[in-house]
Amino acid sequence: MKLEISGLNNGDIMPDAQVFNGFGCSGENISPELKFSDIPAGTKSLALTVYDPDAPTGSGWWHWVIFNIKPDTKNIAAGASGTDKMPTGAIESITDYGAPGYGGACPPEGDKPHRYIFTLFALSVDALPLDAKAMPAMVGFYLNQNALAKSEVTLHYGR
Repeated sequence: MKLEISGLNNGDIMPDAQVFNGFGCSGENISPELKFSDIPAGTKSLALTVYDPDAPTGSGWWHWVIFNIKPDTKNIAAGASGTDKMPTGAIESITDYGAPGYGGACPPEGDKPHRYIFTLFALSVDALPLDAKAMPAMVGFYLNQNALAKSEVTLHYGR
């Protein structure tokens, strides 16, 4: 299984387009274009998370949580988060910004560059029994209980 972030490679610096606009950050907060390929046989749905394990919270920071993506989905368009451009049936749930949808990078000023781990999950279930109010830890529990495969891309960002 393969996850690609259009125009970026594993280990690259996150561009301003994907940086949060708020909390002292002045990015564009545009969700990136994602491409999915080589989905394993038997996959019944997909999910995607973006997580910063370096956030100084004691529990990291969830930047994007999407589940119930149809397994034949090949991409999510740039800027699709929060719009009708999201794949039909996909659910964007709550992030640590307190709302559903993409929330870009915004590490504390002067902190070392943080890692932003984009993870695509191939799942053994048609849908998670959750809605858009689901908290990231609950979604993560279901993802890890039902994962057939994962693919990750890590970007970095500091200020």
